[in-house]
Amino acid sequence: MKWIRFTLDTHTDAVDMLSYMLDEIGVEGIEIEDHVPLSEEDKKKMFVDILPDPEDNDGSAKVHFYMEPEQCNPEKVMLQVQDIFQEIKEFCNIGKGTVSLSETEDKDWINNWKTFFKPFRAAEDIVIKPTWEEYEKERDEDILIEIDPGIAFGTGSHETTKLCIQALDKYVKPGDSILDVGCGSGILSIAALKLGAGHATAIDIDKVAVQVAGENMAVNRIASSQYTLFDGDLITNPYLKVRAGTGHDIVVANILADVIIPLTGIIRPHLKQGGLYITSGIIDMKEAEVREALTKNGFEIVGVEHMKEWCCFVAK
Repeated sequence: MKWIRFTLDTHTDAVDMLSYMLDEIGVEGIEIEDHVPLSEEDKKKMFVDILPDPEDNDGSAKVHFYMEPEQCNPEKVMLQVQDIFQEIKEFCNIGKGTVSLSETEDKDWINNWKTFFKPFRAAEDIVIKPTWEEYEKERDEDILIEIDPGIAFGTGSHETTKLCIQALDKYVKPGDSILDVGCGSGILSIAALKLGAGHATAIDIDKVAVQVAGENMAVNRIASSQYTLFDGDLITNPYLKVRAGTGHDIVVANILADVIIPLTGIIRPHLKQGGLYITSGIIDMKEAEVREALTKNGFEIVGVEHMKEWCCFVAK
């Protein structure tokens, strides 16, 4: 299906008023492009270690909205927009105050990425396969993990996830108890269980991720008695700290350095004596900070692996 895209070149001062006025003529939603810097509150809500360099904020903004060709008269809509610009320019800076048209095709943006997700080897004997792809084992000893991450983080293809899978491949022993903090699609818990772990407790702050993890457990034919899934923030919620359990052989956390650092201060009670703490999601410029947090909290670093600009610590 094709859509008509209307683009308004304007100024950030006019965006709120334009949004209100466009709603009055039947525009149900808008898309805004500007160069306004993120606030500190916005940054805290974003699960990224490095933000792109901000562009100079010259005050310019683009407002886009979309209409079905059969449901609108483009010339009439453009005249309505120009009338709105004329009406509000007495009250705010409208910038260029122009409107242009283009045509765009409706696409399944949620699923298009699946074209690029193919089976791959994440460790020497572990192969990750998307549920919608066919794959024949190259070796009888290969462990096959099927994943449909949906909108949860974790196809296994990212360097941080590969580092964790390779660490689990090296350290998991039959019957081990695993705590997976920030489980995403559940891929690390599934890998640990297929490597012989006895039980995995997986937690994520995102309810959708927990749901996806459960679906992936089922796809991989893992019995419900082998895992426990729940959502919440292990760092701040005392109830979840109890529910996460103690005496785990391995805690694995593939998150971000800025989450791993405070997590390191509270994770010790969840590990058995001599248990392993595997952490990744750490960009190289944060490596020293995570190393300091580990040693400060009494952990002995027994291994560090790197892949591109990412690193993974194994500590006990």
